[in-house]
Amino acid sequence: MDRKQAYGGPQVVGMDLHARRSVLLRMTPEGQRLGRVRIDNSPAALKAEMAKAGPHPKVVLEATYGWYWAADALAEAGAEVHLAHPLGVKMFTYRRVKTDDKDAADLADLLRMGRLPEAWIAPPRVREIRELVRYRQKLVNARTSAKTQVHAVLAKVCLHVPVTDLFGRAGGDWLAGLSLHGPYRARVASLMRLITFLNGEISDIEKLTAQSLTGDPGYRAVQTIPGVGPIFAAVMVAEIGDVTRFASPGQLCSWAGLTPRHRASDTKIHRGPITKQGSPLLRWACVEAVQRCSADTPMRRLKDRITQRRGSGARNTAKTAAARKLLTLVFYALRDGEVRCLAKTATA
Repeated sequence: MDRKQAYGGPQVVGMDLHARRSVLLRMTPEGQRLGRVRIDNSPAALKAEMAKAGPHPKVVLEATYGWYWAADALAEAGAEVHLAHPLGVKMFTYRRVKTDDKDAADLADLLRMGRLPEAWIAPPRVREIRELVRYRQKLVNARTSAKTQVHAVLAKVCLHVPVTDLFGRAGGDWLAGLSLHGPYRARVASLMRLITFLNGEISDIEKLTAQSLTGDPGYRAVQTIPGVGPIFAAVMVAEIGDVTRFASPGQLCSWAGLTPRHRASDTKIHRGPITKQGSPLLRWACVEAVQRCSADTPMRRLKDRITQRRGSGARNTAKTAAARKLLTLVFYALRDGEVRCLAKTATA
């Protein structure tokens, strides 16, 4: 115990973070345990425990529910913060005994041995933009659900929608003239009020996002790519963050989950569908942007060429390849502030 208290060298701290309480385990770079404590979550309590870990300790926590405050408090306390990637530490679930102490110890062991699979710690501004674009997507999903329910109610009473867009002006006039009765009328009226409310909330979030990105050079540069408007550009800037952390467009595409799976053992090699391990919102933005590209763009030409060569059954494959091409252009737009290949095409 005296040796533990007298240790004054650099310390490694594993933090098993939970919603209300967390476990911190301190050890030396050689693996000798120096102390363990369970705290109630608060920045003050966390900073007080970090004071026991000496100057500039290395601290690792998992990218789990509500990690923002802990990472900020640790950085303010002078710690070198490392964020463990959840997919990389799934090995914890295969232990016969899984406790908070063991999780914290394993995180610290991975860090001190240099085997920790790390996630990027986004700075506060990037987190704020992500909060806006991800919340907008939640609102859009809720609006889509409400619209689907309106169609379902009309199908139950055998009413066929005579217009293309039920929620446009003509569709609204048609709905207003319906003679629904009882709970069907009440439910449709409630859903329409909810859709109107969500439209307003989505519009407000979009305005706030655009204001937050005013003057951002990457936000402007990405919008020069065909098919990418303000909404898609905001998603790309927020989800990618600092593009210089990727050495090449291929690394960005791999991080976004747009590259095929690769499994190799001895002479057997299997390549499967895309990994889908990155940001689903970023993949959605890339695929949707591709479908808005005109025929004279590199993405559309690639998509059409693959479809012609492999048939209509490969349309999804073609869209994925085109989305990967578009994300490559996004990489250069964020890194250089321009996409030179598009400028050459325009002047040719």
